[in-house]
Amino acid sequence: MFCSSPDFSYICSVKVTIYTDASMLPDMPGNNYFQSKELMELCQRTPHHKPYMAVATDDAGRYVANLLAVERYRYAWLPPNLHRQARIMGEGEYAGKPDNMVFAMMLSALTRRLQNRTLYIELSNLKQKMFGYAALRAAGYFPVRWMNIHNSLHSRTPEERITPRMLQRVTTAMERGIETHEVNSREELRAATRLLSRHYWLKPRRFLPKDSFFQGMMEEGHCKAYISTFMGKTVGCSVCALSEGDAYLWYSASRRKSFAPLHPNAVTFWNTIRYCHKNGCQHIRFMDVGLPFRKNPYRDFILSFGGKEVSTYRWFRINIRWANKLASWLWRE
Repeated sequence: MFCSSPDFSYICSVKVTIYTDASMLPDMPGNNYFQSKELMELCQRTPHHKPYMAVATDDAGRYVANLLAVERYRYAWLPPNLHRQARIMGEGEYAGKPDNMVFAMMLSALTRRLQNRTLYIELSNLKQKMFGYAALRAAGYFPVRWMNIHNSLHSRTPEERITPRMLQRVTTAMERGIETHEVNSREELRAATRLLSRHYWLKPRRFLPKDSFFQGMMEEGHCKAYISTFMGKTVGCSVCALSEGDAYLWYSASRRKSFAPLHPNAVTFWNTIRYCHKNGCQHIRFMDVGLPFRKNPYRDFILSFGGKEVSTYRWFRINIRWANKLASWLWRE
């Protein structure tokens, strides 16, 4: 297949190869951790995860782009593909500017590889709302309107952005004895993941990795985990992935009902934002704000810390034809 790109002064023949072993990957420049060889290696070592890296090269074998998909699964008494899902985070990494045609080729190759293995494929966190729109539609994906929120940490301090009411709430809670600190031991990491496990137990769309996944990210310097405690009990936690100078709040949980007067979710989020600011992050991005309902308490809660909301798309492809057609009709624009 031939493609023309504004980043190349010639017409190139592009070939896409899918790798499942990170040790076989060619050299891939880039700073996007969600599309990196390091994350692929970590997913290979993590139980219930299987990565697929699509790499585009030109006719001279030179690197053009790459796109990572991760298959995640549970063991259950169901047909194998009904408890498997795949997720792609972002539009990929490119030698130059992101190219729609190269993206279409990589997406098509991954879709063919995964469509008979998983119940659905999810693509999220595109930097540009309309990037790859035609390619995604052509591959059978349908868009769901989604909300992203990010807090800028480089121009103003977190204290200048938080609402007075929320600041009073977290200040009072911290005066009562709840505190947050960075996870610095395996025991604290296990306490945090136990809380995450209870939180995500009844959430079928979310797959929580094993402790080793977070430990590996922390050892590589691509993750910060925080834990909130009160009288020796774990009441809140958060996990941030670090990529390209930004922090991505990937997982979080709290015992907000058991310890409601202490507002452990608010204290955990507030101190996570402060730590990210202290560590020099340019932004903190909340990855799963959810659907843009008119009334969304979780969205309003995050916005009270001074963030900015951005409307975007999250794309899905259900690998059961009739179900995908029905969902496409239900979520039609």
